[in-house]
Amino acid sequence: MNAKTRFIQAGLALLVAMPVPHAAAQSDISSFAFVQEDGSLRISGYRIMLYGIYIPPTERTCYTFVRPIPCGTRASLALDFKISGYFVHCVKRAEYPDGSLVASCRAGNEDLSEWMLQHGWALALPDAPFQYGAMESVARARGIGVWGVPIDAIGPRR
Repeated sequence: MNAKTRFIQAGLALLVAMPVPHAAAQSDISSFAFVQEDGSLRISGYRIMLYGIYIPPTERTCYTFVRPIPCGTRASLALDFKISGYFVHCVKRAEYPDGSLVASCRAGNEDLSEWMLQHGWALALPDAPFQYGAMESVARARGIGVWGVPIDAIGPRR
């Protein structure tokens, strides 16, 4: 065997022994997203909960000006409106035994967890980043989203 052949064989052996970066590719999910009634996302067959937030249930509402008529909680409809027309890109943070995921997701240039908090549609979880709690507090003080006047309540007749 000459030196050139040994060099090629050594190079091939190194290529075969090198790790393939599948782990990073498997933790990223990008596609169109469908918002479920509980505020979770359905992307490429995965059920994804947004990282660091809890989306409280609100009254069921329907948008009658869109066909077919979408119905769901006000928070899930707000999230659906936010992501419409965008590819959603998620980075997996955790996986539950049932196969559902917790992920940080972006639509356009915005982090969806932060957007939900800033607009009052979510609560920050105890282990969420500090700024999530601050965003929730600002939304609560402004009285928006779930902190606002319930739109489903019917006031007294005059």
